[in-house]
Amino acid sequence: MWEHLAQAFSMVFEPYTILVMVLASLFGLFVGAVPGLTATMATALLVPVTFFMAPIPAIAAIVTATAMAIFSGDIPGALLRIPGTPASAAYTDEAFAMTKKGRAELALGAGLVFSAIGGLFGTAVLIVAAPALADIALRFSSFEYFWLVLLGLTCAVFITSDRPLKGLITLFIGLLVACVGLGNPAGHPRFTFGNAEMMAGIGMIPMMIGMFAVSEILRFAVDTSPPAELVVEKVGNVFSGQWALAKKYWRQVLRGSSLGTLVGALPGAGADIAAWMSYAVSKKFSKEPQKFGTGHVEGIVESGAANNSALAGAWIPALVFGIPGDSITAIVIGVLYMKNMNPGPTLFTVNPQNIYAVFILFIIANIIMVPLGILCIKAAKQILKVPRRVLMPLILLFCIVGTFAINNSLFDIGVMLVAGVIAYLLEENGFPIAPAILGVVLGGTLEEN
Repeated sequence: MWEHLAQAFSMVFEPYTILVMVLASLFGLFVGAVPGLTATMATALLVPVTFFMAPIPAIAAIVTATAMAIFSGDIPGALLRIPGTPASAAYTDEAFAMTKKGRAELALGAGLVFSAIGGLFGTAVLIVAAPALADIALRFSSFEYFWLVLLGLTCAVFITSDRPLKGLITLFIGLLVACVGLGNPAGHPRFTFGNAEMMAGIGMIPMMIGMFAVSEILRFAVDTSPPAELVVEKVGNVFSGQWALAKKYWRQVLRGSSLGTLVGALPGAGADIAAWMSYAVSKKFSKEPQKFGTGHVEGIVESGAANNSALAGAWIPALVFGIPGDSITAIVIGVLYMKNMNPGPTLFTVNPQNIYAVFILFIIANIIMVPLGILCIKAAKQILKVPRRVLMPLILLFCIVGTFAINNSLFDIGVMLVAGVIAYLLEENGFPIAPAILGVVLGGTLEEN
C-alpha cells in the first residue's frame, strides 16, 4: 500500500499536474461565476483538452474545475441574484438579501469556507467507503448490476424532477438513443436508417456538450430580459466572522456535509439536489426558521457544505460501479474509459496508485479552493462585466472544435447541435434533461445485464 501511495504522490505533485490543476481551477472559477455556465458545462468543455493528457492530469483538471465552479456559482448569486450554477440556486435569495444588507463578504465567505469543509468531508467518506464498496462489488453478477442500474435510473427520475412523469419521458428518450447502433448480442443494426455513421451509436460526449452547452447558448440567444445590475461596489474581508459561524453552526455543517455526500452517492442526484434538500432541512430544524429568506446565513452554511460534499459523494458509485452519481460524473466515466481507467471494482486492485492519486487530487482541490476563491471574489465585479454576447459565440466555437476533435467527424457536430436544440425545447417545456443523459449512459449496461 505504501509503495502505491508513494507512486500516487509522485504522479500528483509533478510540475505538469500542478500547473494543470491551477489552470483548471481558474477556468472552473470563471465558468461558475458567469451566470448560466454550469459546472457540468465546465466538465464537458474540458473533455476535448483531456485527450492530450496522461490519466492523472486529465482527472486533476476535471476534479479541480468542478469543485471551483460549484463554489463560484455563489458569487453572481450573492451579487446579482442570478445563480452561477444550479447548485447555488437553493440559497441565492438568501445570499442576495444579505448583500442588500451590506453583508456580502459574510455570505460569500460562508459559501467559500463551508464549501471547502464540505468537500473535504465528502472526500474523507469517498476514501473510507469506496474501497469497502468495491470489495462487495467484486462479488456482483449480472443480476446485481441489472438492479443497481435500475436503481440509478429510478433515482434519476424521482429525485431530479418535480414532475416524475416528465422525468420518465426524458429517461426513455435517453434509453432510446442508447439503442441506436449494433444490437446486443446479435450485432444487427438498430435505428441507423442506413447511415453508416450511426452504426457505432450516438456519441455520449457530443450529445452531452450539446444538451448542456448548446442549449444554454440558445437560451441566451432568445432571452430578452435586461441584464442584471450589481448592487455592491466592493467586498471586504471574507474571512471576517467565519470562525464564529463555524462554532455556532457546527451541527449544520456536519448535517449538510453528511446529507450532501449521501445524496451525491445516489445515482442521478447531484450537487444541486443536495443543496436544495439541505437548505430545506436547515430551515426545518432551525431555531430561527422565520429568518430564512430575509438574509440569514444559517441556510448558506449548511447548503454550501452540502453542494461540495455531493461532488465527492457522486464519485463513489462512479468509481465502484461505473454508475454516474450526477451528470458531471457521467462525463467523467467517459474520460476514465478513454484513459484505460475503467470504472469498477477492479480499478482498486489493478492500478491502486491511480485511485490513491484521485483521492489526493480531491484533498488538494478543496484546500486550494480557499486562496483562489478569495482572489475570485475580489475580481468578481470584473468577471461579471464580461458581455455574454461576446462570451457565448466563443463558447459555441469551442464546443464545435472540441466535438469535432473527438473523432474528426462532422457527424458528431450534427449530433451536438441537434441534441442542443432538443434539450432547449425539452427544458422550455419543463422536461428535465438529466434523466435523458443518464438513460444514454446506463442504457448499454442495462441491456448487457
